Amino acid sequence: METGTRDEPGGGTRDEPGGAGHAATPVAGDWHGLPRQLLGLRRLLLALAAVPVAVLLGVPLGVFAGPAWALLALVPLLVLAWGWPVLGRNWRSWRYRERADDLLISRGVLWRRQTIVPYGRMQLVEVTSGPVERRFGLATVQLHTAAAATDARIPGLLPVEAERLRDRLTELGQARSAGL
Repeated sequence: METGTRDEPGGGTRDEPGGAGHAATPVAGDWHGLPRQLLGLRRLLLALAAVPVAVLLGVPLGVFAGPAWALLALVPLLVLAWGWPVLGRNWRSWRYRERADDLLISRGVLWRRQTIVPYGRMQLVEVTSGPVERRFGLATVQLHTAAAATDARIPGLLPVEAERLRDRLTELGQARSAGL
């Protein structure tokens, strides 16, 4: 990462032209964030988990144990209220950058993680999209290398961008590994 500027997830940095919101198509070398649909998907899943739990907990407790015990149903709702902005911060923390020799993936709010995958080390680039991701128009790019511990994935990309990235990474990986 560069020092002295804060990288924006939408591409570029705040201090340079072509920063967040200015580039419609990704340019190699810029930081690229994840689409807003991923944030909507994650927030919807959180709400679909917390609200039914609150109802299933509150109604029986209110009927059988009394209204004071029914207040325990507020716990899942507090988790929802806490998780909503946390999901937003996590979504903003994910970004990736294509460089000349490798791909950088940066993520994390409290514990920042940066994964660097050299193009010549890539063995497989996989694009997956489950039923929920497809409903939101999203796909995940998974990078496989010889190292078993590689955690190189970019979740929640638009399918067009996921395919573009897969094709570009495959092309660069073949070109880099041909020299070995």
